[in-house]
Amino acid sequence: MDIQTTDHRHGDGPERPVRRRDLLQYVGALGFGAAIAACGSDAGSESAATTDGSASTAAPSSTAADSSAPPDTAVAPAAPVETEVVTTVAETPSAISAWAGGGTDLISVDDPTDDVFDAGGTCALALSSALTEGPCYYSVDVGEDISAGRTGLPMQLCLRLVDADCRPVADHLVEIWHADTRGLYSGDTSGSDDADRFRGDFCTSGDDDADSNTFFRGELTSDSSGRVNFRTCFPGWYATRTLHFHVAVSDPSGERRIVSQMCFTDEFVTEITTGHELYADRGDQDTPLAAGTDRFFPARGFDEFVLTTQQNPDGTLLAYHTSMLT
Repeated sequence: MDIQTTDHRHGDGPERPVRRRDLLQYVGALGFGAAIAACGSDAGSESAATTDGSASTAAPSSTAADSSAPPDTAVAPAAPVETEVVTTVAETPSAISAWAGGGTDLISVDDPTDDVFDAGGTCALALSSALTEGPCYYSVDVGEDISAGRTGLPMQLCLRLVDADCRPVADHLVEIWHADTRGLYSGDTSGSDDADRFRGDFCTSGDDDADSNTFFRGELTSDSSGRVNFRTCFPGWYATRTLHFHVAVSDPSGERRIVSQMCFTDEFVTEITTGHELYADRGDQDTPLAAGTDRFFPARGFDEFVLTTQQNPDGTLLAYHTSMLT
């Protein structure tokens, strides 16, 4: 997860005063920001790679054939510490019905109960570092449904925060942002108080529709169970990046922030990007996670960044993950 210390994270733009969402970033050894980890698994501890570097120069593409670089910034991640890793990410079961296609109004099931996070067993610290924020972030004060009416594979995105003893962590602000089915980020920053590092056309490819919307961005505060439950749609991919979404977690004081990215198994991404009517026209992602060539996720030991997924009875998607804060 991205941990940063200034307001010009990629070397562009002047410094400015610290704000509620533009907080001190810090490296893994510093208290709260030291780690976000998978919890509710029997995996052994394994460090992931921190990343930093110069800015990319190309906008995300809306076509599968585009080979331009994505709107993120980092050098190749370092190899993780060699430890035995037991993967606890559940493969998506065979479809019980066709995948739903449309808006989040198609989600007819309730959010899962807390015990869905307990399927993996014991709690174990597995991550101790972060992934870059990228230049497509800006804050949007939107709650549970962050789709802004966009369509795709409707998804319940349920995240749980726990401390080092696996106790729920409440009152932390969780921000989410990701691309649409075309691989484009939304770009209407008019209502944001934190848009000075957003790179406009670099993220939207100058698409008028993307420039005039705030889709797939929002924030919620973790409840007494440490949970936030978003309603969104499965993201699209763009060239040279594993299909992913961004997440940032801020403590109640607004002084510390952890930034990261999460993803899905290659098998599941392929199933959706080649078989779902709203994704198949672009085809499969050009940078599978297992290929080890994504510039942000580590080449090995990436399991802790991967969400568990399953199909809901209504054909929508449930994706969930537990992260440890120390």
